[in-house]
Amino acid sequence: MTTTTAGSRTQAAVERLPGAWGLGLRRGGLEIRQFFRQRDQVVFSFCFPVVFLFLFASIFRDGVPGTGINASQLYVPAMMASGVMSTSFQSLGISIAVERDEKVLRRLAGTPMPPSAYFLGKIWLVLFTGVVETAILLLVGTTLYDVDLPTDASRWFDFAWIFVLGLTGCALLGIAISSVPRSAKSASSVVVLPFLVLQFISGVYISIGTIPDWMLNIGALFPLKWLCQGLRGVFLPDSAKVLEQTGSWEFGKVALVLAAWCVGGLVLCLLTFRWKDRRTG
Repeated sequence: MTTTTAGSRTQAAVERLPGAWGLGLRRGGLEIRQFFRQRDQVVFSFCFPVVFLFLFASIFRDGVPGTGINASQLYVPAMMASGVMSTSFQSLGISIAVERDEKVLRRLAGTPMPPSAYFLGKIWLVLFTGVVETAILLLVGTTLYDVDLPTDASRWFDFAWIFVLGLTGCALLGIAISSVPRSAKSASSVVVLPFLVLQFISGVYISIGTIPDWMLNIGALFPLKWLCQGLRGVFLPDSAKVLEQTGSWEFGKVALVLAAWCVGGLVLCLLTFRWKDRRTG
């Protein structure tokens, strides 16, 4: 009788355990709290694109012929795209590499927590920080640089799917590249260098019209270029289409490339992700 009762209690306790989705939500809350406890990281993450927006918009203030906009307005969607990739690709690529090197991932792998809950927690962190950073840049852009918010519901719908697909693709790419650094010390260099190069050849810091075609073709292989182009299509008037490589926003191609990176990034994660560092196998 006692054995039966104990077994029933154990079974009931197991049934009450939260699933992967519930654990992912809790893990996401923990990730967000840990993020805000590191005040220097919070300030750097949110202020970095704002400072660059202020610098570039202050230096390049002339009007762009034939578009009805000034150069500073071009940098608002560009910095939004850069901010999305910074909070996803760069943040996850470095933080996961550090956690692997410090044996955090190895300890988590030995717990009953489903692996999916760990990644859900990271996605919640990326989504939260990405929304906050985008809201800050929108506030700065509309108040200081005369960027108009869309009045058409279809433009807001475009913004929503561009943001979600771009954030997801960049986050998965960040998880995949986290397996490249051999140690926590090299993580920043390994992740920041390609991100910096992509910003220059994807239309973040330099106008598309001044970048050589061969560089644009390389940038077109990655999500940042299409994220920038899609956000320009949302927040800039149609007269600015002439600045694009094809003279169009190409929303269909933006959706196709970003969705492809979501699928491709997931495949890369499944093929490359490791819970242990190379030194311990």
